[in-house]
This record gives sequence, C-alpha cells and structure tokens, in this order.
Amino acid sequence: MQTLEEVKSGKIIGITNIKLSEEITSFPTELYQYADTLEVLDLSGNKLSELPSEFTLFKKLRILFLSNNLFELFPSVLAELPILDIVGFKANKIKTISEKAIPKSLRWLILTDNNIEALPRSIGECSSLQKVMLAGNALTTLPDEMAACVHIELLRISANKIEQLPTWLFTLPKLAWLAFSGNPCKELQLDQYSTEPNIKSIPWSSISLEEQIGEGASGTIYKARVTETNEAIAVKIFKGSITSDGFPKDEMDACIHAGVHKNLISVQAVISEHPEGKSGLIFKLIPRNFTNLGLPPNFVTCTRDTFDPFVKINLDGIRKIVYQTALVMEFMHARGIMHGDFYAHNILINEEYTPLLSDFGAATRYSQENKEHSILLQKLDVRAFGCLIDDLLRLQDVSEGDAFEALIQLRNECLDANTCTRPIFKYILERLLSNSI
Repeated sequence: MQTLEEVKSGKIIGITNIKLSEEITSFPTELYQYADTLEVLDLSGNKLSELPSEFTLFKKLRILFLSNNLFELFPSVLAELPILDIVGFKANKIKTISEKAIPKSLRWLILTDNNIEALPRSIGECSSLQKVMLAGNALTTLPDEMAACVHIELLRISANKIEQLPTWLFTLPKLAWLAFSGNPCKELQLDQYSTEPNIKSIPWSSISLEEQIGEGASGTIYKARVTETNEAIAVKIFKGSITSDGFPKDEMDACIHAGVHKNLISVQAVISEHPEGKSGLIFKLIPRNFTNLGLPPNFVTCTRDTFDPFVKINLDGIRKIVYQTALVMEFMHARGIMHGDFYAHNILINEEYTPLLSDFGAATRYSQENKEHSILLQKLDVRAFGCLIDDLLRLQDVSEGDAFEALIQLRNECLDANTCTRPIFKYILERLLSNSI
C-alpha cells in the first residue's frame, strides 16, 4: 500500500499498481501523473462519492476497486475505459446504474452490499462477463438481456428481493457457482412440514478460544475448547449481517440441515449467549494433516482455482477424491441443498486423499416440490464438479490408460454446455461404481 504523500511526490512514477486508503474525500488529482502506466488502482476504504470526467485518462487500467466508499451512482465514466475488466464497488450506497455506465470489457463485476434496485439492460452487452457479485441489494429481477452473457460462471444474487429465478438462468452454458438464498422466490419456499434437525446449543461462556486457524468471507475460525470437558473443537464466528455470498443466517441454516456425512465437515452445535450478539457454529476439530486441495482463483483465472505447481496426485488418489466428493454432493442434494461454491479450495484432503467438503457460505436450501427444477439446480453443482475433475487431471503425470480416459469422458459430460443433458450425481455415482473409472 502506498501513502498519499508518496503518490504526490512522484517518486514512484512508472508504477503499475497503486493502493490508497486514507479516508480520502475527493479523487487525488496527483494520480494523473501515473495514467500512462497504471493497471491496478485500489481506492477502497475511503470516503469517495464520485470520479472526475478526467478519469478517462487511465487507458491502461484493468482493475479498479472502490469498495467501502460513499458512491450512490455507478460512475458512467468507467464505460470509456477500453480494457477495464475487474470492477469492485462492494459496500457503497449505489442505488442506480445508468444504461451507459457498465464497461463492455468487464469479466468480473462486484456490487455486493449496495442498494441497487435494477440492473441496466445494457449489461447483456458484456460478452466477456464471467463473475458477477450482486448479493445484498434490492433487486427484484434480473434483466432478460443477461441471457446473452453466455460466459457467466459464477453468480451471487443472494439477499435480494428476487421473486422468481429467470428461466434463461438455466440456459447459461457455463454457470457452475450460483448462490440465491435469502430471496422471496418460490424456489426457496420450503415444505412447512419438514422437520428441523435436533442441534444442541453451547453458551459462549462454556467456550475457551485458543488460536485463529482460518478466515473466510463470512467469518473467522478458531481452535477452541469446551471448558467443562476440555474437548478440542473448531468455532466459526460470523462477522456481520451480509457477506459476498449472502446472509450468514442462511449459511448457518444450510450447514445445520446438511447433517452428518463422512466427507462433510458437519456442525456439532450452535453458539448461544454471545456477549456481542454474534452468531457462531461449532464443528469437530479437523486433524492438522488435512490441507486445502486447491487455492482460490486469482485475478487471471477469475473463476477457476489455482494450485501449487509442485502438488501432484496419482490417478488412484484422483479417483478417490472424485468418488467421495460425488457421494457427499448426492447426499446434500437429496436434502435439497445446493453447495454453490464447490471448489478444490473448499475441500480438505489428507495424505490418503480422503476429502472433506467445507464452506457453506454460498449454499442454498431449495424446494424439492418441483423435481425438474430441483434437477436443474443440481446440474449447476455438477458443472462445478466437472471443473474439479478437470483441475485434478492436470495434477497428475500419467495421461493415459482406461481409467484416465474414463475420467476425461465423465469430465466432458459434467461440463456439457446443455444443462438438460448434463448428468446428475446419482448417475455419476453409478458410473464411478461400475469399475470403468
């Protein structure tokens, strides 16, 4: 991170990446001296509410973050930047986006936690759009023109006011990671007679935190102990009222209803009587020999996971991971739960390649009354499963043999651009048990 004093001095002329966060109230005109080289600009955490018309000088800008500011209008000047492909306005006060405001070059658009009531129809002209973050707004629908955005792979529309999922959503050939909990749409109207899981609660006063062991968009994870029994546990404390995936309460609900499975990090209890009123869940503490299978996407890969270049997995290990993750996904969908964030970075494995699925931040509990619709939702997770197989096949050296070819065939079927002809997990498990894979 740079300081405003550094920027003003001109001593960093030629730099391509600038990050400033000093409660700035107006756009620093000193930034113009970097217009010829600047590719990444992060002005998050300030008090900006507008961009000047001269912002068009930043012709080489590819990535712009203006989160946690005071914007009420999406700046139309951004549409004039020719290669801008990542824009983030998380946690502003944006209510309106004009028809000519969104850059057509965008791959990744972050508008989480604003007051947006409608998207412009012109968003359908963003032919390269892959990742769209819209959770925590006031949207009642999505424009039909978005059906033309056939490269969308990840879509977050949780915590809005959407009354019905558009039918074109299931025609998007690459959509694999969808979150839509916390909306009044009929797909979320669950059976009123369904039984609630019997989950115990443990008061905060009975928990002793030891060390932080993880952190995600929705909360912080600690190693802890139950003071009365000295049992080691993992505790997740949720951060706030909204995350990039939706409401924390929906994540908690999905976690609890997922139940117990050998390949799932299951909830043991909920936390009660937190002194600050925060919500929390208690999980079994996972042994230290479990590590993340993959790493999150970066600016280049956008929607696809990254991996340590030195990690290799033999074919038997891949087959085990594929089978057991299919097993737990079929288990979840039988309970009406779509994971929505099925990635290698949300899977833990040990040296025996036993997978444990985690992170329900984007999970959605959906109604199973409409069987056809339930299957379409499942097939979105199936495409994510196909991406996982594709990633795993790149992590092993031997690219031949019947089992390898069978995995390629299964991957291709799961990545089928036609959602209707894509398999479901029940069929996938039958294939995996047939000894052909």
